[in-house]
Amino acid sequence: MKMVLLSGGSGKRLWPLSNDMRSKQFLPLLQHPSEGTESMVQRVWRQLDAAGLAASSYIATGRAQVELLRSQLENEATIIVEPERRDTFPAIALAAVYLYSVEGVSLDEVVTIMPVDPYVKDDFFEQAKRLEPVLRSTGAELALMGVVPDSPSESFGYIVPVQEDTAAPASRVEQFKEKPRKEEAEALVERGALWNCGVFAFRLDTMINWLIRLNLPIQYDEMVKQYGSLPKNSFDYEVVEKLSHIVVTRYSGQWCDLGTWNTLSSEMKHAVHGKGMITADSRNTHLINELEIPITVIGLSNIVVAASPDGILVSDKSHSPRIKELTDDWNHRPMYEERRWGQYKVIDYTRYPEGREMLTKRIAITAGRNVSYQYHLHRSEVWTFIAGEGEIVLDGRHRRIAVGDVVVVPAGSKHSIRAITDLELIEVQNGSELVEEDVVRLSMDWSEIMSYTL
Repeated sequence: MKMVLLSGGSGKRLWPLSNDMRSKQFLPLLQHPSEGTESMVQRVWRQLDAAGLAASSYIATGRAQVELLRSQLENEATIIVEPERRDTFPAIALAAVYLYSVEGVSLDEVVTIMPVDPYVKDDFFEQAKRLEPVLRSTGAELALMGVVPDSPSESFGYIVPVQEDTAAPASRVEQFKEKPRKEEAEALVERGALWNCGVFAFRLDTMINWLIRLNLPIQYDEMVKQYGSLPKNSFDYEVVEKLSHIVVTRYSGQWCDLGTWNTLSSEMKHAVHGKGMITADSRNTHLINELEIPITVIGLSNIVVAASPDGILVSDKSHSPRIKELTDDWNHRPMYEERRWGQYKVIDYTRYPEGREMLTKRIAITAGRNVSYQYHLHRSEVWTFIAGEGEIVLDGRHRRIAVGDVVVVPAGSKHSIRAITDLELIEVQNGSELVEEDVVRLSMDWSEIMSYTL
C-alpha cells in the first residue's frame, strides 16, 4: 500500500502564527513524547514511521510548502509538488500519475489518501492499514475510514452507512452529508453516521482509468504541463459522487481537527510558549508568543493570546474561529517564514513614493545548512553578520565571514551563504520588486556551489 498525504491550506483560523507560507500543520506547539515540541506534520510522520508506513508514503503539496516540509521532516519524505494551488482532485490526480509513470507502481497497488495533519493516536494508522484488505475483499471502488462520533457536531461532514452489522469490517455507504445543523447532526448520529476524516483508499488503476476517461494525461511530465487546465474541484465532487460501490470502515479512537485556537490549545501541554507569563487566576488561558518582547496576561480566563511578526490576537477561546472571517480579505505579506536552511523575520518594510522599496530581515541559518546559489533581478542586498560563523560565495569568490562583517550583494550577483555554526545576519533589501519570487536558483548543494568558485 502507498500513502499520499495532502498538505495545503493557509490555516487562517490560527492567525497570526499561520499564514499562506506557514499553515497550521507546521506550528511546533504539540508536545513531543520525549522532549521539546513538534508540529502536526512532524507528529504524523513520526506515527507513520512507527506504523511501518513512512517508507511507502508521499506528500503532495504546493511549491510554497516544499521548503518547510523538507526542513521539518529533514528531507525524509518524497514530495510531489503541485505546479499551482488548486483543489483535492487535481492534487490526487497528480499524485496518482506520479506513482504510475515516475515510480512505476503497479496498477493493482492500493493507494490511501489522508490529510497531513490529523491529531490521532497510533492505532489510527493501524486502522488505515486495514483499508487495503477491505478494498480487495469487498471489490469496492473506494474504501473510507469513518470516525465514530463522540457527540453530534456541526463542524464535520458525515458518512452514512447502510444499516448493517456494525461488527462487520466494512459497510456500504448510503450517502454523504456535509456539515449539518445541530438537529440534523443528532439524527445522523442516531442512524449510525460517521465523521468523514478525509481518509480513503482506491486501487491505482481506478484513478488512472478515470483520468483516461476524462482524456487527461497519465504521464507525469504532461500532467504537470496541463495541471492548470484540470477541473478546480474537490475529489468528492469530481470522483466520489459518481462512484456506485463505496464502503466505509469504523474507527472508534481519538480523532481531532486542531484547526482553531480553541481545539489546538486544548492539546498543548504548557500554557505559555515564548516570552511572557499568565497569572494563576487566569484559568484555561494560553499565551503563544513568537516576539522578543514579553507579554503578561492578568486575571483573564478562557482566552488565547497569540503574537507573531504578522500580528497579535487576543480572543475568547470559543470565539477564536471568527478570525477567519476577518482575515479573508487581508493581503499582507508573511512577516515570518521557515525555510529548509533556517528561518527569517521581517523587521521593517517601507515603500517610497517613487516606487523604491526597502525590506529589512533578521535571518537565522542553522549550522551545516546553506542558502542556494542564486541571484536577484530586481534588488540588491546588504548583509551584516551579528552572530556565529559561516562562509559565502559571491560571484565565484569564496571567503569566511564572522560577527561584524558586512557584505554588499548587487543585483545580478550570484551568491550563497553556509553556516558553520548557527549564523544570524541582518539583511537589507533595496529594489523595485521585493518579492520572494525574485530568485534565480543555480544550485542547492554546497559541494556543487564550491565547484563554481574561482
